[in-house]
Amino acid sequence: MTPPAHDALPRPARTTSAAKPPLSSRLMRAAWRSLPAARFRVGREPGLTVPAADGSPLVTDHYFPRAEGDFPTLLVRSPYGRGLPWSPQYGMLFAEQGFHVVLQSCRGTGGSGGDFHLWRNESADGLAAVAWLRSQPWFDGRLGTVGPSYLGHVQWALALDPPPELKAMVVQVGLHDPYALFHTGGVLHLETALAVGAGMTHQHRGMGPFLRAALRLQRRMRSLVTARPLLGAYGPALGGEVPWLDEVMTHPDPDDPYWRGASAGEAADGSAVPTALVTGWHDALLDQTLEQYGRLRRAGREPALLVGPWTHTSALQKGWPEVFAESLGWLRAHLCDDPSGLRPTSVRVHIGGADAAWRDLDAWPLGPATASWFPTADGHLTAQPPTDAAPLASVRQDPADPTPSVGGPLLSRTAGPRDNSALEARADVLTFTGPVLTEPLTLLGPVSARIGAATDTGYGDVFSRLCDVDPQGRSTNVCDGTAQVRTTAGDPVRVTVAMSATAYRFGAGHRVRWQISGGAHPRFAPNPGTGEARSTATEFVPVRLTVHADSELMLPTGGPGPVAPQEGPA
Repeated sequence: MTPPAHDALPRPARTTSAAKPPLSSRLMRAAWRSLPAARFRVGREPGLTVPAADGSPLVTDHYFPRAEGDFPTLLVRSPYGRGLPWSPQYGMLFAEQGFHVVLQSCRGTGGSGGDFHLWRNESADGLAAVAWLRSQPWFDGRLGTVGPSYLGHVQWALALDPPPELKAMVVQVGLHDPYALFHTGGVLHLETALAVGAGMTHQHRGMGPFLRAALRLQRRMRSLVTARPLLGAYGPALGGEVPWLDEVMTHPDPDDPYWRGASAGEAADGSAVPTALVTGWHDALLDQTLEQYGRLRRAGREPALLVGPWTHTSALQKGWPEVFAESLGWLRAHLCDDPSGLRPTSVRVHIGGADAAWRDLDAWPLGPATASWFPTADGHLTAQPPTDAAPLASVRQDPADPTPSVGGPLLSRTAGPRDNSALEARADVLTFTGPVLTEPLTLLGPVSARIGAATDTGYGDVFSRLCDVDPQGRSTNVCDGTAQVRTTAGDPVRVTVAMSATAYRFGAGHRVRWQISGGAHPRFAPNPGTGEARSTATEFVPVRLTVHADSELMLPTGGPGPVAPQEGPA
């Protein structure tokens, strides 16, 4: 049961502390530019102990404005520790703007007691933290939450049964569904799983241990992801076994009882808490953020949405001035009754490609309109639908030399738009290219494909990617997706591949390219081709993927320019 509002409880006497934030945090804060000037000096109460729902001690740091008066509170619960960059980026920056910031380590991390679990404890422990806040003399009953990545899941978990004090949420590049972080329709996000394993295991121990672990993983990535079986091979790279990672890798089915209760997405279906969402077009959690937005909209809410030209990490680095301004404006509007920092429209997206620029929208997506492009046997894209479903081309996915992944929505430094020219020169990659555009083509919305496909073993994957080819022939990835292909006796099936969403402008003189292959390794774990589970298979066989003429690339129309391929020089 939800406890009564704080205003109904007696207020204890106020206490203060004069401790400063750590020197490392103050130095990092001083190095940041293009941020609002500090309004208050910041104090800090480190190492507070707050009981979790089961009584486990959760280590907590309290940052606050060193000034008299009432200030709203931000709850920031994290499994990544309370040092760099969290102390300056959340503790200091928001406290100097007039907020109490409660930075708390989740169970089993950062010195907190108990055992960490990917999702089972966050809702109850969040409510326990709010119960503790009610007894603090400086808490005035105004509560917000903010934070990125797993800190987004923590926020949605609290919103499943929101306390009455919760008045605002800011979910930055955040997830609500752990399954979707690690799998797409049974395809394991191998590189992401390993990166999350390194982050969850080492980041809460400090920046030094985390950086060493990240470098060790990078050095050993190739040998690790080609091991047979995959399960357990990560041990030397991550410094030992990670039980929850083993569980994630061995449960690829979203309907498996293991994942029951993992997603906190239903919070968006009924939450009345004003929510701002931030993501990037190459964020590994873009699709989850857009799902959160859609669920809130269908529930009759008016969330704010900011989508920038960022990856998961660059949103908090290069994009931090915009992300911080968005977050601060939303929190002030809903906790301080100060709407001066809000945008005139609820959605702002960055349109990439030619003449890249920000665009304000009333909602996302603009509409369901799509233009269909079809592949031809000579490697072109055309607006003319096929007259049959004959085979067009095939590629062989070789387990000894799997098709590599290049850029895209990853957690690593190789994420984002990259030159795909070398990848597309491989024999195991198909490309279908449209004619030269005579005027810009703007896309706004979700991209998808329906692919007529067959495999010679009955088991395989298909990786589908949209690229922009410039006049010099450089092919740059825009968005992509993957799906499993299961066939019988070589008969083709039509597979729908969700390729995420985009806001992108193909310039005049550019060409649209559809890239298809049998995988993207190590981003996705390769398909054994035998029906065995990816994580435990010891035998992998070559798979021949055949693409048929009834395949279709569906692009969202949303701006000036042609909405179908223009016939002309290829």
